[in-house]
Formats: sequence, C-alpha cells, structure tokens
Amino acid sequence: MEDDAPVIYGLEFQARALTPQTAETDAIRFLVGTQSLRYDNQIHIIDFDDENNIINKNVLLHQVGEIWHISTSPADKGVLATCYNKTSDTKVMTCAAVWRMPKELESGSHESPDDSSSNTQTLELLCHLDNTAHGNMACVMWEPMGDGKKIISLADNNILLWDLEESSAKAVLSSSAALEGKGQLKFTSGRWSPHHNCTQIATANDTTVRGWDIRSMRQIYCIENAHGQLVRDLDFNPNKQYYLASCGDDCKVKFWDTRNVTEPVKTLEEHSHWVWNVRYNHSHDQLILTGSSDSRVILSNMVSISSEPFGHMVDDDELSDQEDQHQEE
Repeated sequence: MEDDAPVIYGLEFQARALTPQTAETDAIRFLVGTQSLRYDNQIHIIDFDDENNIINKNVLLHQVGEIWHISTSPADKGVLATCYNKTSDTKVMTCAAVWRMPKELESGSHESPDDSSSNTQTLELLCHLDNTAHGNMACVMWEPMGDGKKIISLADNNILLWDLEESSAKAVLSSSAALEGKGQLKFTSGRWSPHHNCTQIATANDTTVRGWDIRSMRQIYCIENAHGQLVRDLDFNPNKQYYLASCGDDCKVKFWDTRNVTEPVKTLEEHSHWVWNVRYNHSHDQLILTGSSDSRVILSNMVSISSEPFGHMVDDDELSDQEDQHQEE
C-alpha cells in the first residue's frame, strides 16, 4: 500500500465524538463514540499499526445514550469520560460519567479489521458527574499534566471542578463558577491549558472566548466577538504558552495571544462552512488540523506563529502542491 493511501474504517452508526488516547505511549490509538437513537451506542477503540498500515479495532458498548463528547485520562489509559444524552420523562438531558474499559483492552488489540464484534464488551461505570443542579454537560476536560484525579466539566453556564477519589468511584465537586450576563448563556466548548502549572482554562460561549484561573475561579481575559458567529472549538499551542486557536460558524480559524486579545495574531479562511474542530499537532506545533461541515479536513502549516518560526521540517520538501497552499514560507 502506498504511503499516502488512506486507511478507511467504517462505523455502524454516525459519530461526532473522538479523541486520541494520550496516556497510551506504546501505540497509536483513538477512541470514537457513536450516536444512535434506536440501538446501544458504542465506543470504538481504534489502534493504527503504522508498520503494516492497518487498523485494529475493538468495540465497547455504551448503553446509556448517544455520545456527544469523549475524553481520556492523561494518566490511566483505561479510563475515559463521556457526555451523553439521557431521556427521562420526555425530557432530554446531557449527562457525563467516568468509565473504565476492560483490562485486556487497555494495552492494545491484535484483532484483524475483518473480525466481527460479536465479542463486544461493556464499559464499567466508575462514577457519574452529578449535573442535576447545573444543567446540560457540554464537555469534560482532564488536567493535562495531572494524575488523572482532577477534571473540569462545563454544564450550561457553569464551570465545575471535580476531584476523583483514588478508585475514581466517586467525583467530589471541589469548586465552581457561573457565567453571568443577559440571556441564557451556555458554554459550547473548553480547553485546559498545559501551561502555567495547569491553572488556566479557556471556554467558549456564543461568540466569546474567555480565560479562567481555576484557583480563584475568576475570569482573567475575555475575547468578545472572537468570531462573527458561534465559537465551536478551542485548542492551546502545546509548546508556546499564551497561544490559543479558535474556530467557529463564521468559517474562520483564529490564533490569539492571550496577553493582548484586541486582534487575532493570524486568521485562516480556508473553509466554506462551519469549522467544528481545531487541533495542534503535539510534536510539530506549526501543524494545525481543522475539520468543517464543508466536508473537508485541512492541514495547515503555520510556521510563523509556531514555537520554532525559523525552523525547518524534515518533510517540507515532500509537501504536495495542495499542502503548499497552506504553507506560509
């Protein structure tokens, strides 16, 4: 198989939630959560064998509802959190819970891609994040450099900081903050910064991006009208503190220096519809991946705002013509 040929993996149901498993250092692994109203939902554990260019997979049942967000513990490769829809008394709530996958699946799979999922196993529930007093959960964020015992959830207009007990069997709410203002304010997404000793997070609501110090639960910066329409996603540069990327329904991706938020440092306008996701490459922070409902995923090479603006990537000479369009230098 050619090096640049895609490896394709199909799902039974549609999916809107996926995440890399950062605690797994011996394998290239992603988790994908499905959305089905009629059947039990699933979490697909996808391992990429880069030597043979094939995908190995396992399927876990997630029986409580459609998965809208998924995130993994940075310290324990068997633990993950999901935000999911739950229907009770004709009312739909988005809840959150922490789960553990079966022990034998933590260290990777050796199934072939053609194996059936007849041996499907079920996730073990560790604890719920009780949101009855706070509203619908938008996302769950793990402390990036932590031991997997601190998590933050965003529920409607609330920021909730939880402490997990040793066995992760119980989540204790340790502090919280509420977003106040006119109208029904709701968070759409958030990211926990890996810098500043992991004391800061960024959140998005409507067209605004805000920074928070979680020690005091106070706002430390505010980017009003960061986008012309709804802000969908955020990500911090993993190697360059103060640098934050945002994307939204105005079809734009913007890069900010949080010390001076009057204007973005850079703006990308490559997409023709809503931009749902933006992510930095953790090894080469000049590489930015964005996904949009224009049916395109774009890899941009943002050299001038990377941690090594005068550096040279080994593969620069091998970039295709299409990638050259997104390379600044």
